[in-house]
Amino acid sequence: MFDKVPFLAVGILAACTTSATPPLPDPAAAQHAWAQSCEDFDEWDKPGPPYRIYGETYYVGTCGISAILVADPKGHTLIDTGTDKGAQIVLKNIRQLGFEPEDVTTILMSHEHFDHIGGIARMQAATGAAIVTTNAASQVLSSGVPGDGDPQAGSGHPPFPPVTVPIDIIDPEMAETSKAWRFTPIFTPGHTPGALSWRWQECEGGDCKWIVYADSMNPISSDDYRFSDHPAYLAAFRQGIADLAASECDIVLAPHPGSAKLRDRLLGTAGLVDANGCRAYAENVTARLDKRLAEEAAK
Repeated sequence: MFDKVPFLAVGILAACTTSATPPLPDPAAAQHAWAQSCEDFDEWDKPGPPYRIYGETYYVGTCGISAILVADPKGHTLIDTGTDKGAQIVLKNIRQLGFEPEDVTTILMSHEHFDHIGGIARMQAATGAAIVTTNAASQVLSSGVPGDGDPQAGSGHPPFPPVTVPIDIIDPEMAETSKAWRFTPIFTPGHTPGALSWRWQECEGGDCKWIVYADSMNPISSDDYRFSDHPAYLAAFRQGIADLAASECDIVLAPHPGSAKLRDRLLGTAGLVDANGCRAYAENVTARLDKRLAEEAAK
């Protein structure tokens, strides 16, 4: 059912050039407007104004769930869609910035839960974009429900509209042979088996920054799941954390904006850039995972 192709090709699917970047209001003012409209860990489907993050990377998600648009004349890339309802807000935000949804040629994702990709079928239908993800995540996209290997399987996640088009699969071996593609996947399973983080570079003039969209990586689960009972999965979880910490990273973003302290950074004097952001994010995940394992050992 799924096409396993070098995903470098997926990033250049557009046969024609998309529209030029539209004129936008002052980025700092737009960022501040979002921070004033939204709260930390806000409602998932609460609308928030879109804004430019850096270069041609834009926040088009809701107040509570991130969605990131990376504009490119060869075809735009969208990372995450929000819920099925949230995807309608994301489409509106894309248009509000002056872009056209049909110019989105690639959809990437963080992890396979309904709050982040529940609207992926709606988004794919609106854009015609190719969907790129891991094999584990692709199975969930095609069924609309979490897989058996998901620590939160059986914990009440509602189903979402499944994807009915072919999905392009990536794996670590293919990632190693696709260095030229703009987006570098960081395989970060743990919160879910198919979770991914993404890194790409943006420039403003001669000032270039590495942006990392770091997966949630939260070690939570259904009541009967123990991470310590799955040593191979736990090892992959820790490897993903280490890879994230070691990544080139100037601006860290996350599927839940509050997890990366996005609002505080937008309102603060330091701004979005923090060369220690990914390491701090990884250290926080490690602390939560160690706490969870200690709780399991104490039972």
